[in-house]
Amino acid sequence: MIIKILIAILMLAILFSLFRGLYFLATEKSDSKKVVKSLGWRIGLSMTLFLLIVAAILLGWIEPHGLPTVTPKP
Repeated sequence: MIIKILIAILMLAILFSLFRGLYFLATEKSDSKKVVKSLGWRIGLSMTLFLLIVAAILLGWIEPHGLPTVTPKP
């Protein structure tokens, strides 16, 4: 359960960083390093989230599931 909460927190942090970068892009008039720093954080958080999900699947903390298969009726 904690791993799912951690995944949700990381997803919210990624969204926050994305919209923060958008805000800096829209409001700053000059060449701003804030935009690059914010988007860099987003990339780092996204990579962390991806690695966390892969590790959680490999360790058996979460189970991936797909769409149910439908067999055609003859």
